[in-house]
Amino acid sequence: MLWIKLSSIGLLLFPVMNGQDQLHIQFQNHAPISIERNSLNIPLVDEPIMDEKQYEELVSEVQNQVYTPPQNAYINDNNQIISERAGYKLNERRFRELVHSFFFSRGSINTEAPLMTLHPKVDSEILAHIRTQLIGRYVTYFNKHSEERTQNIVLATERINNTVVFPGEVFSFNGVVGKRTKEKGYKKAPVIIKGELSEDIGGGICQVSSTLFNAVDQAGVKILERYHHSKRVPYVPLGRDATVSWYGPDFTFRNAYNQPLLIRAKVIGGQVITSIYSSDLINVEKRKVPSASQNSSMEKDVDKFIQE
Repeated sequence: MLWIKLSSIGLLLFPVMNGQDQLHIQFQNHAPISIERNSLNIPLVDEPIMDEKQYEELVSEVQNQVYTPPQNAYINDNNQIISERAGYKLNERRFRELVHSFFFSRGSINTEAPLMTLHPKVDSEILAHIRTQLIGRYVTYFNKHSEERTQNIVLATERINNTVVFPGEVFSFNGVVGKRTKEKGYKKAPVIIKGELSEDIGGGICQVSSTLFNAVDQAGVKILERYHHSKRVPYVPLGRDATVSWYGPDFTFRNAYNQPLLIRAKVIGGQVITSIYSSDLINVEKRKVPSASQNSSMEKDVDKFIQE
């Protein structure tokens, strides 16, 4: 059992504030929390008053125990839909009522933490509906023998995979992929900064954002924010790149269609493959997009780019 001592307490002034009276809060798959009534009381006052600071500390502790984020449905590597899972958080209104009732009563109370269900944004039904029509696809190539760059590409690709963009919603590459850090597994690899080639954490992920840009552009999606590198890159045709940086440029687009869009992205060997799907009801207006080089010299081009 987890015991909480919120603060040092003063003298017991009222019989109702029996120091042995406890609120035992039960959780699923967690040790219970117990709190004494008088540890919630403001000492040395003429009437029982609940200490709001101590109460907020209790709420924070309970919330940390019970919070479970919802999980969206997704499509696994075998192209099977894995069902969504609901999440939970503390129902703070009901919890306050419960603690308030305990505070102004006698005796101990055993109770379960009152929870609110958090529903996932994407369920199996939505995925089944929007995986039916391929509206955009783009493939780029890289040297898979560059281990650091490959790892960065794989990590960023995994982050955007299975993303659903609802009608009217804006997709942000930085927002979805998040900050690229060593703790998340990103490694130092070549990047272009102000026209100069250097090394930085996450080098290589611009190939992922550029592949995504060309896929959604082919699907006729409204591009909001896209920036070119200050130096030509070899993995896409001239002018078809989308540079990104956590503290700098982002790649964003808005889904102006009346159906959700599903991003499927994967790395196979030395290829980044990004596909955009939607439902059969979408009235897509595709654009022509030039393909990336598929020549065997592509890996040499990338090597030259890295070594320059």
